[in-house]
Amino acid sequence: MPDADFQKKLRAIVGTAHVQPAGAADTIGGVFARLVVEPASEQEVGAVLRLANDEGLAVIPRGGGTKLAWGNPPSGADLVLSTARLTRMVEHAWADQTVTVEAGCAVAALQQALAHHGQRLAVDVLWPERATIGGILSANDSGALRLRYGGLRDLIIGVTLALADGTLAASGGKVVKNVAGYDLPKLATGAFGTLGVIVRATFRLHPLPRNTRTLTIRTDSADGVERLMLAVQSSQLAHAALQARLSGDSAEVDVLLEGTEAGISAQETEIRALAVPALVVPGPAAAWTARQELWASSDADQEAGAGGAAGTAGAAIAKLSVLPSDVAGTLATIGRLADVRGAQWRAVVQGIGIAWLRLDGSPAALGTILQELRAELEGLGGSLVIVQQPPGEAALDAWGSPGDALPVMRALKQQLDPRGILNPGRFVGGI
Repeated sequence: MPDADFQKKLRAIVGTAHVQPAGAADTIGGVFARLVVEPASEQEVGAVLRLANDEGLAVIPRGGGTKLAWGNPPSGADLVLSTARLTRMVEHAWADQTVTVEAGCAVAALQQALAHHGQRLAVDVLWPERATIGGILSANDSGALRLRYGGLRDLIIGVTLALADGTLAASGGKVVKNVAGYDLPKLATGAFGTLGVIVRATFRLHPLPRNTRTLTIRTDSADGVERLMLAVQSSQLAHAALQARLSGDSAEVDVLLEGTEAGISAQETEIRALAVPALVVPGPAAAWTARQELWASSDADQEAGAGGAAGTAGAAIAKLSVLPSDVAGTLATIGRLADVRGAQWRAVVQGIGIAWLRLDGSPAALGTILQELRAELEGLGGSLVIVQQPPGEAALDAWGSPGDALPVMRALKQQLDPRGILNPGRFVGGI
């Protein structure tokens, strides 16, 4: 436990009520934290980090905690730095279609506020009611809308980071065409909180669609899934999202259409021309929460602080990246490995080649499948990131091979966090 003098200084920064001993719900990858601190401003975040850096204490940034189980276990966890009090929408320049928001704001709360002006942040993230802006940026969680609107690196145009030494570094701005300076917004996105604590961000926005319609195309094979997805992608459709849902012998491809009723109807006609018309049916709105449903019955455990990993006892979940033209081969490999090891699987495959896979079976079997599948995907230039470890097994590396980028990543980490206090050991290559 950090000593009494350190705790006294911490309370002087954020107030006595906002420094508490960590409990069981504050564990990270099985590592117990010591204190939880809740700053109320970016200046307080900087002051807390400066104090921790001077003492060489490990700091774990935390938003809504929905993805706290992702990544490798930290090598230390002295402080959990919560953004629970950083929830303001700083500025909504609706005429410019930009918004600046603090990192602790929940995504659903932001979307509700933006909707009053007919706008949205064009992402469909996991657990939006609890997931925060800082958290989705750190984990780079965009969802299926990425196909039409780009990922978070495309939508973010400005960020303020609190660096490990307490410095507040800002980059970008609220003007959509701002391209000057060091691209800190894109750098912080997906860095898993290892380069700095995101305290505010500015995004480009998009109008809410006038109408939406989901069409589902039924197929019976991995080859059929790939063929349909490639056909939709090669067409002149202006679809907003594309995914396939696979479970056992069931395979369905979902297409999300947005726009005017006339425009949507014209696109539906084109989709029916691409597929056997009888196999095209109105899709359920819940189709677009299929990725989240891979974490079955997650709500109860998340309320207890277990994050997105709830409801997956006896299960492992991984995020795969492959070329769209390798989807059928990848699904065939998953099926083969699962059959050999006596495991069950289901998956959600997005049109850009990102797939989310759930495996159910014995922990030893799941660990073997993940390792063998990762080796095959990396041989194809793809990747496999484990976001829910097989239970009861020695932890597998969450990230896999970083390739040639690791020296650059380590140099950047050394420059921005030379003492290695931010999320130590949790990211690629033990960064």
